[in-house]
Amino acid sequence: MNFVTMRGLLTRVVNRVLLSELFTPAMGIEADMHTEGRRRMVVGLGNPGMESTRHSVGMAVLGALATRFSLADCWRSDKHVSAEVIVSEIEHTHVVLLRPRLLMNINGVSVAKAARKYGIRPEDIMLVHDELDKPLGKIAIKHGGSARGHNGVRSCVDCLQTDVMPRLRVGIGRPAGQTSVERHVLGRFSAEERKVLDSVLAQSVDTLLSQFLQQDSQPDSQSPSSPAGGRQAAQKRKERESSDSPAKDSAAAQT
Repeated sequence: MNFVTMRGLLTRVVNRVLLSELFTPAMGIEADMHTEGRRRMVVGLGNPGMESTRHSVGMAVLGALATRFSLADCWRSDKHVSAEVIVSEIEHTHVVLLRPRLLMNINGVSVAKAARKYGIRPEDIMLVHDELDKPLGKIAIKHGGSARGHNGVRSCVDCLQTDVMPRLRVGIGRPAGQTSVERHVLGRFSAEERKVLDSVLAQSVDTLLSQFLQQDSQPDSQSPSSPAGGRQAAQKRKERESSDSPAKDSAAAQT
């Protein structure tokens, strides 16, 4: 077993141990907030205390979002979910903004606990994170799928037990020369990069708002409400459809 595999297994164990701390009754207090309308959560993935680094650009996006709606002073620490939280209404959408206070590799623990506390479905959780394979200035929406090597996203997939969460991928570019990837992502933006960072953050906020509007225009789906239900429920539906279908469909499912 190589080092990378061992580290991945240890991270998953840590995720499980932290999630095994059962939710206290206090965690359910705010689950009934905003009972009308669909709740959504936007998560800025990153490392606490390192908000100005490339790896934590997701947290910077959330800061820009909060500032645009005069919510910058509304962050509060929520020990039950190990995160800083804002609960508000943005563009007629009930939103929880979340900045985990755990290391990137276990950000998913905060996300899963917050999803449980606030009654938010995995498909309504937008993960905002850095993207090595896009240059600074480029952003993109990814509608679920694999973590593509991002440890914060991988932790969220592991803890929520589904990969349906949409993501806003904010480009930070790959390192130049002999600089290692780790040093690059954990480093601060250069002076040249900072010249375009403000416009990147503004563009990212615009994209998030457009996503709110698009989602609000769509009919509410019948997806499971449990934060751990997405991938498993989809698999069960497939199994039911396969068992109820004629032999033709069964044969197609095996190809």
